[in-house]
Amino acid sequence: MIEIFNVQKNKHFTYAEAEEILPLVYRITDDASKEVKYLMGCVEALQDKHSDASRDLQTRINQIIEKWQNKLERLGLRPKGLWLADFDNGSGYFCWKFPETKILFQHGYQDGFTGRILIAEQDAPREDHNAHSPSPN
Repeated sequence: MIEIFNVQKNKHFTYAEAEEILPLVYRITDDASKEVKYLMGCVEALQDKHSDASRDLQTRINQIIEKWQNKLERLGLRPKGLWLADFDNGSGYFCWKFPETKILFQHGYQDGFTGRILIAEQDAPREDHNAHSPSPN
């Protein structure tokens, strides 16, 4: 079950917990990014980029992004940039950027997005689905 955290509460995610919550994070991000993309297209279509209509659209874009950030924070993540979020794992971060569909990267607390390294399979233990299967013999 996904738990919603107080924004101030530090949440440490195991790799399995990060993977479990990722579909929800993806859906929240996908919805917000589609809204922002649409509104950005509306801004681009305006003749006067400094008009009241343009400013209103830009305000709505900022509100959508802020709402996205708040949702992720309530889930225990740390938004780090546009459609970029970190899952604190206690010794650094599992790093995710939309539209990635898996947690593939990690980095230390002092490293940013450019310091991402691919998570080796041994660093991200997965449940062995064959362990409970009948033997082929």
